[in-house]
Amino acid sequence: MTCLPSSRSNAGAVRRVAPRVWEPFSYERTIYTKSQFLLTRVIGDVPTSAELCSTVLSPTCSRSSIGRARMLRSASGPVRLKNLIQSILHAYLIPPCPHSNLVGISGRKWMSQQYLPDDERAAVSRHLAQIDVVEASLKEVEAGIAGEAMSDPTIRRLMTLPGVDMTVVCGVAAAIGDIERFPDPTKLVSYLGLNPSVRQSGEGPAHHGRITKQGRGQARGMLVEAAWAAARSPGPMRAFFQRVAAKRGQHIAAVAVARKLAMIIWHMLTKGTDYIWVRPALLARKFRSIQLKAGLPATPAKRGAAYDYNKPELRARERQRTEDAEKAYRDFTSRWRAKPRSGRKLAQPA
Repeated sequence: MTCLPSSRSNAGAVRRVAPRVWEPFSYERTIYTKSQFLLTRVIGDVPTSAELCSTVLSPTCSRSSIGRARMLRSASGPVRLKNLIQSILHAYLIPPCPHSNLVGISGRKWMSQQYLPDDERAAVSRHLAQIDVVEASLKEVEAGIAGEAMSDPTIRRLMTLPGVDMTVVCGVAAAIGDIERFPDPTKLVSYLGLNPSVRQSGEGPAHHGRITKQGRGQARGMLVEAAWAAARSPGPMRAFFQRVAAKRGQHIAAVAVARKLAMIIWHMLTKGTDYIWVRPALLARKFRSIQLKAGLPATPAKRGAAYDYNKPELRARERQRTEDAEKAYRDFTSRWRAKPRSGRKLAQPA
């Protein structure tokens, strides 16, 4: 037992501290305990506490939304296992994999040619086997969600947005639920944690900082990923991204685009309208990919609406329409001037 002097208020007292017991750390035991817990969450049908609360407290919750949330949560499993494989390779100073997918066919062949001790190679083999099990389970869940998404009008409407796919749309729709819960778009933005934080004392000035990151983190992350994709496709979103990025950087611009996507989603679901700058051929291709994921048979001899995306002249015509909208937005915002702050004056042009 170790005796340490107490605080200054009780100078004569002595505080007793129990000795610290050091236990041996098992790297293998810690890793595979987490992996087994991950597989239990993915394959098992036991609902989590969040699912139980959403089922009991939310009147708009459905089994499909719970299934979407389970798929989105379990999708992080292969990423964690890939990170464990990367850590093993990094520990033995193996250079990065030259292939894009480490756990793909080329990546696995490349790993088999690298030098690793027998126990570490066995650990990598176990991680790869767990990745195969998780990905097979995800394909089954994804097929079920794709079958329900084809007949869901909310999913079909949100697919008209740029930069989104079935996974993003299903995740955001499952997080939002009934849009009537949010009386205005700012409520939805706050629910997703995309609104800036405000610090204010009394009647003093308000200081705006980073986003709050309160609320549904998975949906917020998916909207940010969709914002990066929307910033690369032609349209007003790309012009908005470039305008904010020129002033505050690309990362802040991506979050701003995610916030604007949330605002647009509220207006689309509330008014029952599609995105105005939708590209029909690209939308048909998205729907066709959902049908293939749902298990519908492929018909190579029969060309549907999704084949129009392969026609260069039609694709260029649709792209030109969105580029014209982007140019109109850029011309409209070029006349905007920054509002002067209190006590400061903008420099007059010469």
